[in-house]
Amino acid sequence: MLLATLCFALMSVAVKFASQRYGTGEVVFYRGLIGMLAMATLLRAQGGSWRTPVPGMHVWRSASGVTALSMWFIAIGGLPLATAITLNYMSSVWMALFLIGGAVLMGGRRVDGRLVACVLLGFGGVALILQPTLAREQLGHGLIGLASGLLSALAYLQVTALGRAGEPEARVVFYFSMGSVLVGLGLTLLGPLLGLGGGWTRTHTPFGLACLLAVGGFATLAQWLMTRAYASGSTLVNASLHYLGIVYAAVFGSLFFGDVLNATALAGMALVVVAGLGATLLRSRAAPDAAADPAEA
Repeated sequence: MLLATLCFALMSVAVKFASQRYGTGEVVFYRGLIGMLAMATLLRAQGGSWRTPVPGMHVWRSASGVTALSMWFIAIGGLPLATAITLNYMSSVWMALFLIGGAVLMGGRRVDGRLVACVLLGFGGVALILQPTLAREQLGHGLIGLASGLLSALAYLQVTALGRAGEPEARVVFYFSMGSVLVGLGLTLLGPLLGLGGGWTRTHTPFGLACLLAVGGFATLAQWLMTRAYASGSTLVNASLHYLGIVYAAVFGSLFFGDVLNATALAGMALVVVAGLGATLLRSRAAPDAAADPAEA
């Protein structure tokens, strides 16, 4: 888990560098292409099959996950690195909100006040992060980063459903990566036609190609490490260690991009971490199988 969070932070650094040279669609495309080739190789080595009995579930998982990924990459390009990662990590708090909503709609279950407290605490942390640390022109990126966490929560729930349906991790990641290729290709080709920018970069530099390779390589390695960690370790311990990604991002953001986070922003990040850990603990006690892998988005 320690290595997985480090790899995800390094992937985020590569995304931020790559976003200075490539459009979001291109970054998503190459990230998916590398992941798809790696998972196809792994499936072949394991003697597994690409065929799935639940294609519709993979489509829904890929749609929500790739959209969340694209929005997160946009946020990384326009925000301090640690801020973008923290907003994406709000997914645990969003999942707690989903549980509360489900309990209210079902009518027969009492809403756990501790979950409500976690949700309020998490949104309080977001308010501290967004208000003092984002310039006016960064607010849009902040809202996009927040929305990426919401969509990530939906993707995690779908990953849990796929696991219960017996789908192997490599096949889940393979189809998600395929979805990334298709969406990235669409964004890159249609962006200029729709006036959204983008298009293929005609002149590559060694550094630019290295950034794209790092995005796909670190993301794929991190997913594999994270899957191994959740398969063999405690869900709560893994969830706790997962938040070290924020610390890594703060260090890398300061070293590579000169990011400065004031005391109020750091307090907001701490609230998000506490809220996320509390929500994970309560969810794992209520439904152990529902503790999703944050890396699967």
